[in-house]
Amino acid sequence: MNDPATIRRLYGRRQGHKLRLGQAALVEETLAPLSVPEAGPLDATTLFGDDRPLELEIGFGAGEHLAGQAAMRPDTGFIGCEPFLNGVVGALGHIRDGDLTNVRLHMGDALDVVERLPDASLSRVYLLHPDPWPKARHAKRRMVNHGPLDAIAAKLKPGAEFRLGTDDPTYCRWAMMIMNQRRDFVWTATTPHDFLTRPDDWPETRYERKARRQGHEVWYFRYVRQ
Repeated sequence: MNDPATIRRLYGRRQGHKLRLGQAALVEETLAPLSVPEAGPLDATTLFGDDRPLELEIGFGAGEHLAGQAAMRPDTGFIGCEPFLNGVVGALGHIRDGDLTNVRLHMGDALDVVERLPDASLSRVYLLHPDPWPKARHAKRRMVNHGPLDAIAAKLKPGAEFRLGTDDPTYCRWAMMIMNQRRDFVWTATTPHDFLTRPDDWPETRYERKARRQGHEVWYFRYVRQ
């Protein structure tokens, strides 16, 4: 079955509502210097000018979680990947407001960045509330599939963490099934509390708050790379 590692197709509109003048100016003035280089190998020195821990978020939405993590750990470099312009604008606003210097952005497919990083170079990867693609015939589009997970596993250091958050029951069951088939990741949960309660170092997003307002349960998965 083909999955995002081989399909390499981004679905949906790259831009939603029209940008306001201030948002357009923010993109024009700040996106280029914060962008991941379009080609060539990537590492901490290339992105941040020194050797530091690297973490990556796949599909950062409006950037609240990405910015929150970056603010908590200014000596770590964060790479955020998001194909949609309106989300990138949100992240740029958080970066500006928090005066963050340890974030780089890629407006496109996260796997294009992942494959350019050295093996065993990432300390953590985040995949929060990915598109669930609820129809069975669209399951191949889900990021939690063996192709993307092979790529992610290769770039995570031994002992590093893969974090997955979802409020979609179908995606939750699918992810547990796929991850249970892996021998390179170990689920850290020992009690239901471990995956039903958001960890203190897991900043809440607007999407998560919306899900809870709608009465959805949210699941927090943490896997350690073996």
